[in-house]
Amino acid sequence: MQSLEAEFHEAMLAIYKAAIEACNYRARAFLSMVVEMGGLRAAKTLLSTDEPQSGLYELHRCGRLDLTVETLVTQPRFRSLFEDAELEEAERRLVSLGQGSKSGAA
Repeated sequence: MQSLEAEFHEAMLAIYKAAIEACNYRARAFLSMVVEMGGLRAAKTLLSTDEPQSGLYELHRCGRLDLTVETLVTQPRFRSLFEDAELEEAERRLVSLGQGSKSGAA
């Protein structure tokens, strides 16, 4: 059985591929981070910045916030991988774009 961290890594690669298919959005810097750092560390790094990455806005414009790191980390099955502050930041970013809820359920 695959570890939760490995499952998250695969999910990060899957949202990259899905963004290409759905929005023709190739987030090469994102892919490099995931490959070099691993999906979990890449997500934690992206959530630690004061400002969301441009990909969040690109996917919002495409109507596919479901393909963002922020949505992925707030999924119930992955929440245990993240600190409360990281989950709150992901949720804050989604709420600022009209997605998500203050309760933490995405």
